[in-house]
Amino acid sequence: MKRLAIIVAVVLIAPAIAVWQWLPPPARTLSAAATGVRGAIHVHTRRSDGSGTPEQIAAAAARAGLQFVILTDHGDGTRAPAPPAYYSRVLAVDALEISAEDGHVIALGLPKSPYPLGGEVRDILEDIARAGAMSVAAHPGSMKPQLRWTDWTSPFDGLEWLNADSESRDEQWHRFVRVLFTYPFRPSSSIGTLLDRPEPILRRWDALTVRRRVVALAGADAHARLDVSGDDRSRNAVLNVPGYETMFRTFSITASGVRFTGDANADSAALLDAIRRGHAYTTIDALATPGAVAFTASRGGVTWQAGDFVPAGEGDIELQAESNASPGSRVVLFRNGSVEATGERMLRRVVPGTPAVYRVEIQVADAPGNPPIPWVVTNPIYVRSQDAKAVARGEPSERASLYQDGEARGWRIETSPRSKGAIDVARTTTGTQLLLRWAIGGTRSESPYAAFVMPTGTLLPANDRLLFNGRADKPMRLSVQFRLGSGERWRRSVYLDETAREVAVFFDEVRPVGETTQRRLPLGQVRDVLFVVDTVNATPGNAGQFWIDDVQYGR
Repeated sequence: MKRLAIIVAVVLIAPAIAVWQWLPPPARTLSAAATGVRGAIHVHTRRSDGSGTPEQIAAAAARAGLQFVILTDHGDGTRAPAPPAYYSRVLAVDALEISAEDGHVIALGLPKSPYPLGGEVRDILEDIARAGAMSVAAHPGSMKPQLRWTDWTSPFDGLEWLNADSESRDEQWHRFVRVLFTYPFRPSSSIGTLLDRPEPILRRWDALTVRRRVVALAGADAHARLDVSGDDRSRNAVLNVPGYETMFRTFSITASGVRFTGDANADSAALLDAIRRGHAYTTIDALATPGAVAFTASRGGVTWQAGDFVPAGEGDIELQAESNASPGSRVVLFRNGSVEATGERMLRRVVPGTPAVYRVEIQVADAPGNPPIPWVVTNPIYVRSQDAKAVARGEPSERASLYQDGEARGWRIETSPRSKGAIDVARTTTGTQLLLRWAIGGTRSESPYAAFVMPTGTLLPANDRLLFNGRADKPMRLSVQFRLGSGERWRRSVYLDETAREVAVFFDEVRPVGETTQRRLPLGQVRDVLFVVDTVNATPGNAGQFWIDDVQYGR
């Protein structure tokens, strides 16, 4: 009996000792409130793969002391976003996460799309920008290949410098064991121990900001569901951990200078505008909360905040970083990605007005991770002129006509079994043009498509682009493809709507479709040019038409 008592005591006491030794310290409570609103971005609901309703999520955010949540369920943009609304005095903003071939994109402020958004990241970003919305590269450093961002040359507006899902995927097993033991007692502090400084992503961000404004955000990627069935779509065999409230207490985003009025539409517009301008910083609340941080630049009585552009060449600039950080905290000023200066709790530095990019991190001594996660990351102050719009490539100096008037000689139609296509010649006041009609039929598993095939001719290898005038009966995307005799294809998606315009498809911008034996399009081996409508940007059961005229090669 005595031996049994000893065994029972060991079984009970040993885990208790382990928990006591491993238990992370609780978050420090700081004085002063942030001059802005604090919330979370990248949150999933039951509309996709989350476990909570918007009302339940907002209630969890309220318990965590947040003022807003940005919901980003998976979708293709064809669902109209729900209007902004207050639940439990927390503003819920409906946004979207779109899956692309080169990563996932978060779209903020995107209205309902007239066609599904998908395919290559560059096309999705183009569609988001056309709609006046903001694009954010989601979990760009994920260990999971299908989630990782790969198109770093594309013009996204922001990126997640920190993503909770990514941070959990690169940990060694023993750190998860510790979290398993300590989570029931200090949930957010335990999740916080899985955070590391994502050095590769921060380096990428610093390199990008030298060329253009890129807003850095921390994505909670909160689902409040841990699937133990192996089926991501199943609602069964799911544990609601880590919970929404736990994730909201782990880290947050503060939109500086924003004050909510209670008008959901106006408050949502102010919030998204502040985020888009980079008037936001991240705080790791599992370490200390709430973080009140101000990073400013001043010159001649004018003050700018993080995210702003300061005109260069007009004299020295005073940079100042202030916060309510705990004693012993270290403020680090970065210039173009390299450490420029450090200070304790606050920092003042006079810098020349020459072009440069400055941002601030605040580090605390007991931060977890290897390397340690910074407690605060601000967005940069840009000492330079505003970013210029991308310059369009020049007009061709030479053109070779492929179709201008008359019949579509040599053209043919290719479709999947239950799709249809037709080519007509439509008369205009100045001649004729081709009217191409399509109808997509069948299920997605059949990969339905309708393709209009134009013979290549002999002039393609001597040129660098395909040009045509195009319009459609409704907004759509058309996949322009180049097919070799072997069947290998390269493509470039273009946008068409009711307004006729000249479209240019540059051969050096096309990308392979699936596996190919060559990385670049071998111009001399192209047999067919295809104009394709498929389920990348259309849904089965849909039909439409578009017009093509003045088809040319150019150089």
